[in-house]
Parts: sequence; C-alpha cells; structure tokens
Amino acid sequence: MDQGTPPLNSPDIESLETARRVLRLEAAALEATAAGLDARFDQAVQLLAVTTGRVVVSGMGKSGHVGRKIAATFASTGTPAQFVHPGEASHGDLGMIIQGDSVLALSNSGETSELGDLVAHTRRFGIPLISIVGRPSSTLGRDSDVALVLPAAQEACPLGLAPTTSTTMQLALGDALAVALLERRGFGPEDFRVFHPGGKLGARLSRVADLMHGPEELPLATPETPMAEALVAMTARRFGCLGITDAEGRLAGIITDGDLRRALQPGGALLTRRAGEVMTRQPRSVPADALAAEALRIMNEGSITTLFVVDAERRPAGILHIHDLLRAGVA
Repeated sequence: MDQGTPPLNSPDIESLETARRVLRLEAAALEATAAGLDARFDQAVQLLAVTTGRVVVSGMGKSGHVGRKIAATFASTGTPAQFVHPGEASHGDLGMIIQGDSVLALSNSGETSELGDLVAHTRRFGIPLISIVGRPSSTLGRDSDVALVLPAAQEACPLGLAPTTSTTMQLALGDALAVALLERRGFGPEDFRVFHPGGKLGARLSRVADLMHGPEELPLATPETPMAEALVAMTARRFGCLGITDAEGRLAGIITDGDLRRALQPGGALLTRRAGEVMTRQPRSVPADALAAEALRIMNEGSITTLFVVDAERRPAGILHIHDLLRAGVA
C-alpha cells in the first residue's frame, strides 16, 4: 500500500465535517433557489421554447464552465444550443449569434465586463437575452429581457472568494430550464436516443425490434407436437426454448430447458408426451416497439434468458436472447 494513503478505517474527522458543511450549505442554497422561482422562470422558458435558432450560452470564468455544461444539456435534450466565450465574442464570434437565436448569460455579479459586447449585440439586433445573476440591479440584470435572480447565499469557500455555492445554483437552474423545455416539447425516449446513439445509454434506448431475431428464426410448435419432434425443433434453433402456438397462432406456452428437466423426473416419460403437456403456459413476452432496457428488466425479474416478441394479438413476431442484449451493450 502507498505509505501516503491513510487507512480507510481512520477517516479524517475534520475533512468529513468540511464536506458535510459544504454539501449542506449548497443544498440549502438550492432549496432557496427553488423557493424563489416566480413568473420570470416561465417567461424564460417561453422565450427559449419559441427560439427558432440556437440558445447561445455565455459566461466568464467558472460561470463559463457551468455555461458549457448547460449548453450541452440543452443540446442533448432537444434544444439546439452552443456555448460562445464572451472574450472570443468580442473578437469575431458575435457573428455566431443572429436573429432567431436567444442568449443565456451567466454572471453572479452581473458586472462581468467581458459580457458587455455580447449584451450590446443582443440589444442592437433584438435578440432575446436571459440572464442568471446574483443581483437584479446589476448591469446584466437590468439589460436582460428576463433576469433569473439567484438568492443571496454563502459561498462554501471559507474565504468567500471561490465560486462554489453560486455556481451550483447556476448549474441547477440551467438543468431546471432544460428539463422544463424538454417536458414542454414532449421530448421522449425515442427523441433522446437520436441525440445519444453511442455508448450504453444509446444501447438501452434501442428498441426490441432493432435487436430481435425475425420470424424466420422462430422455434415454434403446436401443443399436439410429439416431444420427440419438439426436441428436434428446439435444438435446431439454439435458443434453448420452444414457443408453443395455439390454433390462432398466438403464443400459448413455452418449453425451456427447465421444463425438460422437470419432465425427465422419474415417471415423466418425456418422449411419450406432447408439447402441450410439458410447456409452461402464458410465458413472459415483449412487444417489438418496447425499449431494449424494458426487455432486460423482464428477463432479470423472471431470471430468464430468452423472450418471445409478440404482436398485439400475441402472435410471435421474433425472439430476443440475453446474448443479443449483451452484444448491443444493453446488459
């Protein structure tokens, strides 16, 4: 073990108390932010919702770092957005901000000089300006179409100098705007998937239809099928199961390896029986338009590895194996 690493069973009490103090201060500030919301928040949401271009987020220093995250959250939840650095805006990047856009500017003091040219640009071209500020009487607060004012709150930094509590409030308020816009637009899982095609999140938002094996690969039999034939059909497809369909073609049952083991108990006489006598009735299934994550949940709850995919009439349309979910990165 690294000699400089303290044992886990000997916590630094002072550090723990500092951490708890910081978290409690910031949690209290978030509660105050929520309590202080008023009609101006809805006005800001309305302005952003009717924006035909992009939401341009800007801020200097720590507010700029928060602004980048807010812009990314907007973009990933259906609101086209980009971050423009206020210093770069004064040196040509104002050309990125045009009529049809709206601007969200972050500054706790409201007196950030680097934002001056950007604010003047919005006023000149009639571009809506929303701000998140700590003082409504500040220059930025006065010049904004809508100023979302942060409550007075103690910075978690004991010197009161490093932006800590204030940036937490900015970030949370940005999240609140993004989620309010998401809900107002009816942005759903399928929309979310469009913006998150990669990684595990994108995989979990895949549909069962994207991953299932089609009708031509289905292992199926009828209740009257002799078990000798059923076993051949079951092993031919290598899914470890056999779907049993009724006279109308609906999924009536399933035969799994577990059903075979139970039927092989003394006196079971497996090969003299028919599929309908061995099957488990009303097996779990999933519709083709369900999310892959939902199929995984059903498999986990039932401790099963295969699901038949059925249509509205419970007719088999495909089959999904846990290996399909693993390959896609869902499981």
